[in-house]
Amino acid sequence: MLRSTAVFSAMTFISRVSGLVRDQVYAAAFGANPAMDAFLVAFRIPNFLRRLSAEGSFSMAFVPVLSEYRERRDHAAVKELVDRVAGTLLAVLLVVTAAAVLAAPWVIRVFAPGFDAEGEQGRLATDMLRITFPYLLFISMASLAGGVLNSYQRFAVPALSPVLLNVSMITAALALAPRMEQPVMALAWGVLAAGVLQLAFQLPSMARLGLLPRPRWGAAHEGVRRVMRLMVPTLFGSSVAQLNLLLNTVVASMLIGGSVTWLYLGDRLLEFPLGMFGVAIGAVILPHLSRRHAAADPDGYSKALDWGLRLCLMIAVPACLGLMLCAEALVATLFQHGRFTPDDTRMAALTVMALSTALPAFLLVKVLAPAFYSRQDTRTPVKAGVVAVLANIAATAVFLALALGFTEVGREAWAQGGGNLRAALKAMPGAHGCLALATAVAGWTNAIQLWWYLRRAQVFRPAPGWGRFARQLLVASAAMSALVLALLWAWNGWTTWHWSERAWRLALVVGPGAVVYAAALWLQGIRPRDLRH
Repeated sequence: MLRSTAVFSAMTFISRVSGLVRDQVYAAAFGANPAMDAFLVAFRIPNFLRRLSAEGSFSMAFVPVLSEYRERRDHAAVKELVDRVAGTLLAVLLVVTAAAVLAAPWVIRVFAPGFDAEGEQGRLATDMLRITFPYLLFISMASLAGGVLNSYQRFAVPALSPVLLNVSMITAALALAPRMEQPVMALAWGVLAAGVLQLAFQLPSMARLGLLPRPRWGAAHEGVRRVMRLMVPTLFGSSVAQLNLLLNTVVASMLIGGSVTWLYLGDRLLEFPLGMFGVAIGAVILPHLSRRHAAADPDGYSKALDWGLRLCLMIAVPACLGLMLCAEALVATLFQHGRFTPDDTRMAALTVMALSTALPAFLLVKVLAPAFYSRQDTRTPVKAGVVAVLANIAATAVFLALALGFTEVGREAWAQGGGNLRAALKAMPGAHGCLALATAVAGWTNAIQLWWYLRRAQVFRPAPGWGRFARQLLVASAAMSALVLALLWAWNGWTTWHWSERAWRLALVVGPGAVVYAAALWLQGIRPRDLRH
């Protein structure tokens, strides 16, 4: 599992670096403004549905069933399952895509009620949604291919395919946008092209396994029906974080212009550790746990889960602290170019600091949720997810109320809005930070519930040594934080320096910090071989 996780992480690292370049191009070419907010909403809607269904509930339901077919049936039965699932998924996606394209203005009204439907921003978002929504069809079929390849321990190709999205978007921004009357429209066409490329990239690998799908309708097929039964509840339970981010997008559309972009860029920085490690560990551990469950091996199941939780914490705790401490330095270095201003840097850094408080929770969920889906228990994550979403809604209301009533900028915005809540929110700088903090509350709510349910069911029995591991982790993280704080205290003014000066100073903060963390773990007795147990 460690070797497979390393392969997945290495490929995902390439994807995340190219994604970072993509976001830098966004910031420099378009900045943070209403037009960019409109594109991000038009892209987030199909992307949210992709993560909710194709990469979330579908993968969590499909992989355990496919693993069971591999364990207990012949290749012909596995091939028929893939064909029937592909055909059924394709038919459903065609209907959903056609409906969304026809109803695009109403979809935008639902997901971005703060946009003026008759104004330029609303019309622009509607036009772009009609281009971006078919991406859902292609990327969902690509996710089906990725689920099959992951089940056969072919992790590299699915992990590398997102690079094609980033390359397509960068090309659209640099080559196509200058030639268009509305430059941001080029990004929508880049999204559509990326979906086609990501699906085509994975098909040869499926053909080599003898599983290239010949889509056929399969609603009556036993395996398809099992996938559908498992998928319905996981539609909610597997994507709580995404649902919370989407709710934040809805509220952010009612805030000051640029809020959607600031939230997006802050979330993207968290995607580095989440994508490289959390998604990698989750993708590797799900088929392994499914096989252990199918083979009736509770000891192997519990040991694998213990391994995943420790590895997540070893990555998440220092990443959380590093992002919180270096938020402004990171945003300034990576994004403050072209149209992206120092004020945009401070606003996006606020998102990073708030969201990173829950990074350990987000990473732990990547291991805890597959623990339920591998046992084909889809109800428990749904219960935890409902509570987490309610916590997000409540926390959003509380934090915004506190900001309006007990901060100077909030009181000024309330007065400027004449006592009108919507006008006050539009006038309050930094209100998006409340949304990010509410997402963090929801993340911890979800993770704690999932852990408690696992312990109560007694399917997870912690291995010895957790107390010692916690001490080693805290000591190493404290040593790293002390060094980073000292360097940041000595250097300030990140938004005023030239980008090259920011870059070398940030390297001298992050590099030594990582070395100190690793050295502290080593001095306390943790060795690379320990990660294999």
